[in-house]
Amino acid sequence: MNAKKKTAHDKNLVMLPLGGTGEIGMNCYCYGAGSEDDREWLMVDLGVKFGEDAEPGIDVVLPDVSFIAKNRKKLSGLVLTHAHEDHIGGVPWLWPQLKCPVYCTPFAAALLNNKLKEHGLDEDVKVHIIPLGGKFKVGSYELEFVNVTHSIPESCALLIKSKHGTVMHSGDWKIDRTPIFGAGLDEVRLREIGAEGVDALICDSTNVLREGFSPSERDVAATITDIVKNAKGRVAVTTFASHVERVASAVRAARACGREVVLAGRAMRNTVEAARACGYLRDAGEFLDEESFGYLPIDKILLLCTGSQGEPRAAISRIAEDQHPNIALEKGDVVIFSSRTIPGNEKEVSLVHNNLAKLDIDVITADDALVHASGHPRQDELRLMYDWLKPNALVPMHGEARHLRAHAIFARKCGIPQALVPVDGNLMRLCPGNLESIDEVSCGRLHVDGKLVVPAEDGPAKQRRKASMVGIVFLSLALDEKHNLADDVQITCDGLPAGLEAELLDAAEGAFETMPRPRRRDDGTVAETIRIAVRRAADQIWGKKPICKVLVQRV
Repeated sequence: MNAKKKTAHDKNLVMLPLGGTGEIGMNCYCYGAGSEDDREWLMVDLGVKFGEDAEPGIDVVLPDVSFIAKNRKKLSGLVLTHAHEDHIGGVPWLWPQLKCPVYCTPFAAALLNNKLKEHGLDEDVKVHIIPLGGKFKVGSYELEFVNVTHSIPESCALLIKSKHGTVMHSGDWKIDRTPIFGAGLDEVRLREIGAEGVDALICDSTNVLREGFSPSERDVAATITDIVKNAKGRVAVTTFASHVERVASAVRAARACGREVVLAGRAMRNTVEAARACGYLRDAGEFLDEESFGYLPIDKILLLCTGSQGEPRAAISRIAEDQHPNIALEKGDVVIFSSRTIPGNEKEVSLVHNNLAKLDIDVITADDALVHASGHPRQDELRLMYDWLKPNALVPMHGEARHLRAHAIFARKCGIPQALVPVDGNLMRLCPGNLESIDEVSCGRLHVDGKLVVPAEDGPAKQRRKASMVGIVFLSLALDEKHNLADDVQITCDGLPAGLEAELLDAAEGAFETMPRPRRRDDGTVAETIRIAVRRAADQIWGKKPICKVLVQRV
């Protein structure tokens, strides 16, 4: 660690976010108990976020966990609060660096096991399945899963007790008094925990800017049923594959209207299988595969598919491009986008909407009707949680910078004595004593590039981004034993305007001809001279300097 500021502190409970603060996604929070030189670490969640336009070729972004990996002998375990990708998606990619036991509920374990199998890790990772509401120990930490409601089954807040203090890590949550599955949020237990004393609440911030309460899933279900009932043609519902309650709502709407349910997308099928194995969706009836789609009357189909975030290879994206091998929609059909667009995905989602519009298909989004309810708390829900837990301090998490700042201000207005905005890599003392930043560690991002995990800062995405803006030029020179050109200079240009190639070739040959013979003896000198000349010529003609690669061979 590099000390940010020197502060006298002995044994304490600290929090170190490595992802999930200042961003939506990539959640990874580490808690440390003990003194600075002898901390026992506990990791909570290990998620991903999706690649952005500035990261070409990158589908998945991971938190850099190298700090904890270096201290993995003191890492007691990884606890997963629920099964969303932004909380468990990083496990198969990063577990080999951590090699620690994993703790989660049955449904999260079922989805995680699918991912571990794909990576050949299912026999290596020790997954401890904890029942809903279960109490368990990880190292010296006494932990408890407390039931909350969210947009996926078996979501839990995590009570963390150490000999240095007590913390409630909220996970993702909302207050839904009428959930589709389960008993709902455990208000009684939360009140009991508050009476026992909570030093700090680490709390979801996603909807802090919105007043009131989040709508219930049953309200969404009623809206979807009305839309399906009034539809004359096919109906497609695209949502997060992991949103089992939404899947159940769509299925019940289909059954109420005499429609068969077709599943499209591997993630959707995997989630349905995991849900049924854990006791959910057992009354949903039979699901049909994609091949059945074309054989059903148009008013007897409800399609459940992936791609609500505009992912280019997902089912609804391919359907919108009329490129899906088994499924086609047409005029008179309806597509319901039963999700919220994650910040950063707006362009991709808009493209799918527009492609569907070109096919004269009706698109219904959350802007048009109550077809989606957030799984995160609004202000009135936050007030209730504060009242139940009565924390001495609040640390906002799971949100962009504006959400975190607004949450800290809101908490203080609600009477919480201390609130501090975290930053990834910022080490914060939670208790005992005052909430404060005491140190910082190096952290960042990693990219999943195909099948490989690569650095984000100086990795291949940086070169691709540069190449996408200025193009690339390849030149090959063959020199004889007298250091003259043995053949014509070969040139290949990608991403440059037509007609520029000849000008750059002249510049390369001219630069070589003017080189003194002694300088031609060194391949590196030859390559750098040509590279500079070509880039300078491109800048003079085009106004841009392309990436330039020069290969020198001796014959």
